[in-house]
Amino acid sequence: MNNHEKNAIIVSLNDDISEISELADSLDYNVIKEFIQHRKIPDVNFYVGSGKVDDIREYIDSSLEDIDLIIVDGELKPSQWFALEKRLQVDVYDRIRLILAIFEERAERKEARLQVKLARLQYERPYVRELIHRARAGEHPGLMAGGEYQVDDYYEMIKKQMKKIRGDLKKIRSDRELHRQTRYKSGFYLVSLAGYTNAGKSSLLNLLSGEKVKVEGRLFSTLSTTIRRIRNRVNGKKVPILLTDTVGFIENLPSWIIDAFHSTLEEIEVADVVVLVADGSEEKEIVERKLQVSLNELTDLGVTASVVIALNKIDLIEKEKIDTLVYYLNQRGLMNNRLCVPLSIKEERGIDLLLENIYKSLPHLVEMTLKLPLNEKSQAFVSQLYKKTRVSHINYNHSITINIECNAKIREKIQSKCETLQGSII
Repeated sequence: MNNHEKNAIIVSLNDDISEISELADSLDYNVIKEFIQHRKIPDVNFYVGSGKVDDIREYIDSSLEDIDLIIVDGELKPSQWFALEKRLQVDVYDRIRLILAIFEERAERKEARLQVKLARLQYERPYVRELIHRARAGEHPGLMAGGEYQVDDYYEMIKKQMKKIRGDLKKIRSDRELHRQTRYKSGFYLVSLAGYTNAGKSSLLNLLSGEKVKVEGRLFSTLSTTIRRIRNRVNGKKVPILLTDTVGFIENLPSWIIDAFHSTLEEIEVADVVVLVADGSEEKEIVERKLQVSLNELTDLGVTASVVIALNKIDLIEKEKIDTLVYYLNQRGLMNNRLCVPLSIKEERGIDLLLENIYKSLPHLVEMTLKLPLNEKSQAFVSQLYKKTRVSHINYNHSITINIECNAKIREKIQSKCETLQGSII
């Protein structure tokens, strides 16, 4: 790429280009012109009409600034992409390819890189078929604006690479399942942070865990699963909860991209509680749309856990607007008896209430009262109970009496350990 600022043109069929502009900004593209053509159905040849394509071509020719990219706010068919690049002589990305380019830039860990590569190869397959068709017709096109290729060979390479990547991801998924089972057996609950991209999930994870996971105010700053323990206390007591943060949702993402990220997104699927984070400072219609997209994604993932809605960034709006927003969302049927907490991660407001609602939503909490002999081994066991259960009361006398609430999965293990120490369950 040249050293000058990267310039882009957006082509859309409607006036709302705020999200595609954010996506372009996430790749450091400076949008210098928008071409809007209002139509319900894309043109079969160019996505927009031939006359609009001529207008774009004329603008490119007359512009004093170099145009590096044409961004189409929609999903192009391979033939439309080929026709646009041939007519405009500029690289053309549709919305999906732009998102994949962001994914490629953000992917840092091995699993994320594999998932992005799998999604990109899946995306390229129909385009390569189009290129094969064009090449056989004598047009000899390059591949995805990357020069001349033997497209037949490349198509076979795609199939082989996809098979290998799926195998590698299956191994990673298997390893993660082993780690997850270990955490469950240790008494930890899993709480997943989900929601539309750039809603504040990573910031919430940092606040609740005391960690410093990288946070960027850009779309898709998180692609890999991050797991941390909640350090905050609930009603003065520690609760053994692990938080997971993963890739954000976005509207109209094809199912094959979701499938490529399945090994990461399954952390949401198996969570005990899902905290659905939304940017509450946006217009209520936008909040509604993004929440609905997120809830639909949770349904598609097969999530059956309780969902707590966290309306973030209330520091940016007045209290009356917060109340109006909650009422509006409830009237639109999005609450559906779900707990809802307005909060500000920036000002640390509403966090205690969020934690209380998470705690209320945890499944199968079991109360136990243990009586242990007063000795060193019992003290070591008590230390473990503080880490793996919620200790509500403890009394030291001639023996140790301790009241706990724990994950049902470790009840038998605690009882067995108690009896090994010559203690009892009261």
